[in-house]
Amino acid sequence: MTKRVTSEDVAKRAGVSRTTVSLVLNEVPGVNIRTETRQRVLEAARELGYVPDAAAQALASRKSKIIALILTRDPHLLSSDAFLNQIIDSLVTNLRKNNMHLILEIVEESHTPETYLELVQSNRIDGIIFSGPRFDDQALQMLAAEEFPTVIIGQLPGMDVYCVDVDNRKAARMAVNHLIKLGHRRIACITNADLSFTAAADRLAGYRDALTEAGIPYREEYVRFGDFDLESGYQQMKSLLTEDPHPTAVFVASDVVAFGAMTAVREHGLQIPHDVALVGFDDVPMARYVDPYLTTVQLPTSDLGKTACELLIKIINHQPPQEKRLLLETHLVVRDSCGENYQRLQID
Repeated sequence: MTKRVTSEDVAKRAGVSRTTVSLVLNEVPGVNIRTETRQRVLEAARELGYVPDAAAQALASRKSKIIALILTRDPHLLSSDAFLNQIIDSLVTNLRKNNMHLILEIVEESHTPETYLELVQSNRIDGIIFSGPRFDDQALQMLAAEEFPTVIIGQLPGMDVYCVDVDNRKAARMAVNHLIKLGHRRIACITNADLSFTAAADRLAGYRDALTEAGIPYREEYVRFGDFDLESGYQQMKSLLTEDPHPTAVFVASDVVAFGAMTAVREHGLQIPHDVALVGFDDVPMARYVDPYLTTVQLPTSDLGKTACELLIKIINHQPPQEKRLLLETHLVVRDSCGENYQRLQID
């Protein structure tokens, strides 16, 4: 089967960026491109036999004022994902300021790589914001190759696409270091999701970094994998408490997952933080109201949504910034669940 010539192939032949190729071949008005460069691109396209993708042409020639938020997770998880709800709220608020609208698309894992292209074509959207990327997402790679205006809230290493994120590995290390400073050495981890999600893998890596730096052995039996929701936190915490000895502290890489874990600790007849200290991740609004109040890594959720919107609008208007990877700051919010003011008499 003959490999289809892409705009990236044309860009390499002409010695220009893919953005320049897109602007020339789609005849975007109001863009100042030298005649010599334009001719070089057209000649490279002819030599390679490049045929522009129909969806890409349609996207370049219209402004629908509609942005798609694409998610790759089970629909039943959306109602319990407080972090995602905050992201959606921020996206809607900031798009509305620009007279734009948001639609939500949930893409099942079984879909083929062409699915995203079909979504763009059928829904008449100007661009996409992609939340929670997976390492194995070939469809997203195809979108990047076709130069659809795309911004990821998250990161995919090695992919040439615009992204807005936090340093998840650094933030997780900060959270676990706090537990270590309190004297804990039997520290477990419950991830926010399975490790095909980049954020989950990075947060687990940060947990492991902190242990290594403190000279604490990494124990596989102290690691469990959440699934974005309360139930996964509850079940995984129950499993951890069967270990002998059970952990004295747990880093849970999602507040929602942590809420489920807190219930499991109480049902086991233990107290937080006296028997098991907990630190979460996200700082969703409920973290300030559960009992005890949850210590957690605070994500700049509103700013993540706002920055992703601003970045995507610039790309749509053919004003893409040079920097493709924007990292926002995180902070540790210390509350009661980690026992900041409680020093254990004996921690093995």
